[in-house]
Amino acid sequence: MMTFLVNYWWTIIPVFVLIFYKLFFRLFGIIIIPEDKIGLVTKKFVLFGKSELPPGRIVAVEGEAGFQAQTLAPGIYFWKWIWQYEITLQALTIIPQGKIGLLVAKDGAELETGHILARKVECDGFQDAVGFLTKGGRKGRQSAHITAGTYRINTFLFEIFTVDMFTVNENMVGIVTTLDGMPIEEGSIAGKNITGHNNFQDTDGFLNNNGNKGLQPQVILAGSYYLNPWFATVEQIKMTEIPIGSVGVVISYVGQDGKDLSGADFKHGNIVSKGEKGVWAEPLGPGKYPINTYIMRVELVPTTNLVLNWANARSEAHQLDKHLSTITVRSRDGFPFNLDVSQIIHIPTTEAPKVIARFGNMINLVGQVLEPTIGNYFRNSAQDSDVIAFLSSRKERQDAAKKRISEVLDQYNVNGVDTLIGDIVPPESLMKTLTDRKIAEEQNTTFETQKKAEITRQALEKETAVADMQKEIVKADQGVLIAERIADATVKKATGDASGVKISSNAEAERLKVIAAADAEKTKLLANAEAEKVKALANAEAEKISVTGNAEAEKILAIGKSNAEAYKLSVGAMGGDNFTKLKVTEAIGKERIKIIPEVLITGGGDGANGPISGLLGLQLLEGITKKMVEDGGKTDEKKK
Repeated sequence: MMTFLVNYWWTIIPVFVLIFYKLFFRLFGIIIIPEDKIGLVTKKFVLFGKSELPPGRIVAVEGEAGFQAQTLAPGIYFWKWIWQYEITLQALTIIPQGKIGLLVAKDGAELETGHILARKVECDGFQDAVGFLTKGGRKGRQSAHITAGTYRINTFLFEIFTVDMFTVNENMVGIVTTLDGMPIEEGSIAGKNITGHNNFQDTDGFLNNNGNKGLQPQVILAGSYYLNPWFATVEQIKMTEIPIGSVGVVISYVGQDGKDLSGADFKHGNIVSKGEKGVWAEPLGPGKYPINTYIMRVELVPTTNLVLNWANARSEAHQLDKHLSTITVRSRDGFPFNLDVSQIIHIPTTEAPKVIARFGNMINLVGQVLEPTIGNYFRNSAQDSDVIAFLSSRKERQDAAKKRISEVLDQYNVNGVDTLIGDIVPPESLMKTLTDRKIAEEQNTTFETQKKAEITRQALEKETAVADMQKEIVKADQGVLIAERIADATVKKATGDASGVKISSNAEAERLKVIAAADAEKTKLLANAEAEKVKALANAEAEKISVTGNAEAEKILAIGKSNAEAYKLSVGAMGGDNFTKLKVTEAIGKERIKIIPEVLITGGGDGANGPISGLLGLQLLEGITKKMVEDGGKTDEKKK
């Protein structure tokens, strides 16, 4: 081992350099800053120039001894001698997604009086510490923030805090209160409307426009925001919902004093245009609205027919009548009794702002107008009659109440649709008296009815006896009358039968006469028709024979002329004798004439001129002549 070390001692130097190269470089004033780091420089002393920091400063910008504002970016640096400079490697500042970075400056000018945040200066997202200090950056909490990303920030000068982005949920509204800015004007509960701050994300944009510290009239809607919590706090509230069948009358506590739009006849409120302080003349329709409930109030006003019940333990869903109860009145005869009343009202949309301007809300309308108006009306009405009269004139009193209450409500911009009287409950003592009286009246009525029934029964019995005595008389009278009527009926029946026979005979004779006449007419018509038919057939047949004969004659004539012309040409060509022989031969062949007898008897002499030859010739000529005669006869028949 020793031998190896002696022989190869020089190899130790490269190995040592590789292991301790950074220390080796530092000895020669060389510093290497990795890519994921920055170098924070601390200067131990100054050889030349200004050596001490100004009073109150902790970070040097002009080369003084101490913490240096200038950092070392990734790279290689020379002349950073280890005895003069201390280099601290600092990891890069990383702000994750969904978060923001808040910074506190440890050095800089003092904060402005009355402010808690230092205004923004151009310093490359707090990466230029020298620029921050030389451009007037102030110590303390910074108004500006940094968003998600990687930064080279000098931690000698800045302390960094990471916080979440602020999120406003769906159907919610963010009410903003700023912690820095100008004081709110006297007499106001919120600051002025400021523009150019991007939903309070640009703190300096808000402050530079003289934004007020405190409650803000503007709200932020659902979403995520880069809000500096040192500058603003946010409270989430539900959006204001106006249900269907209602409108929302806005009462604003901020804004300029506007011109009253209610008119000279309305003396009960300040109705102004939208955005001004007071009751807005234009109500909000059904829907959801981002209303800042700290600076304005929305009163719901039903625009459908609204039912209010003056009845115990019965109220509508709107609960405006939950404090109303059955009305107790006293009649003229001193009896108290209860009655239930239902009042139907309607508030037009255009009149809703006036109702709210006059009463403040719907509960006040019910308590200040409807309850005393309806209660006093029925109390006064009941004093004019007794209980029984009140019960019996219910409909009339209901119609009168509707008319009177509608007149009163018109003065308050409310339409009285209808007034309905429900249950009427008289006192128990009066009901007992009335019941007893009614029972007595019914008993008296029953007695009178029974008395009349007895008188009627007696009269009935008397009439029944008289009727029994008259039965036989009536029976005899009826017998005579029946006999007379039977005789009359017999006579009338005989007369009717004779008349019926006569009428039947006449009808039968007339029927036969009509049938005979009809048959004769039918026969006549058939005979005429048959004669016409025969005549037409004969004419048709004669016409047919005539046409057929003419045609046949024309045919025979044409054939004869044709044959004659042919014969003439044949005779001219062949000679008369030859043509005659030809025709004779054709006739023998055609008609199959026997020219040789079945039994031939020959004699002496030569065959050519013998007697037998002459006989045969005569027989042949006779046969031809007979055939021509027959043919001529057939031709004549055809011509005919």
